[in-house]
Amino acid sequence: MTLIPEIKPNQSIELLKALHILTVDGKLNQDSRRKLKQVYHLVNFIEPLFNEVLAHNSNPVLVDHGAGKSYLGFILYDLLMKQHTAGQVIGIETRADLVEKSKALAAECGFERIRFEHLTVEESIATNTLPSTVDIITALHACNTATDDAIQFGLKKQAKYMVLVPCCQAEVAEVLRKHKNESFGKTPLSEIWRHPIHTREFGSQITNVLRCLQLEAAGYNVTVTELVGWEHSMKNELIIAKYTGQPRKNAQTRLEAILQELNLGTLQSRFVS
Repeated sequence: MTLIPEIKPNQSIELLKALHILTVDGKLNQDSRRKLKQVYHLVNFIEPLFNEVLAHNSNPVLVDHGAGKSYLGFILYDLLMKQHTAGQVIGIETRADLVEKSKALAAECGFERIRFEHLTVEESIATNTLPSTVDIITALHACNTATDDAIQFGLKKQAKYMVLVPCCQAEVAEVLRKHKNESFGKTPLSEIWRHPIHTREFGSQITNVLRCLQLEAAGYNVTVTELVGWEHSMKNELIIAKYTGQPRKNAQTRLEAILQELNLGTLQSRFVS
């Protein structure tokens, strides 16, 4: 079978069919093409991190938090992990039906070192069925606070890298909306989110700013960039955090100051470790 140009040469065609990225006759529609392009772009960012970990650790652990249907976890295993004799991919998901489907697909594909856990974030941190430390955390389009869950998991598990593509950051916008009248008397900055569409967009933007400061305060070096072109997805911000053990000097202070200035004090416990 001749490979479609967009598909990597060492990619399992049967896996892509099982994930419904390819049709049963091996075709790729426009929606699947966009989805695959996003996942491949993310794999391109993760691969050098994986290789760096592999240079120092022959048994790397990669955790996909908020895994959903596990497109990313399966493709990472297929392209990066299966060629090595050790290491594992772990998908964590709160929806039991998706976990069971992923387990069945892993068995069908013969992927022995990928597993899936039906766990909440609190359970994933506390359980002794997961390693005490992990190497790489990924979260692709983990909705709303699920990205924060991935960050908390990564902090507790001392992840060397976190690779995050946030989605639907609604929590901060809801707090901005709830305290809008109070904020008008507190700060002229409230004009930034006075109109509903600005509340939504600014809430999304400031959520990721707070996440970056949280990571920097915990000793991570943070890079923020685009995943793919905006024509492919509006959920496009990519946050890559590398643990250095050297907290940014003023990150914690600035984080707390922003929460205070924007009247977001009720979110203190989420963003301040």
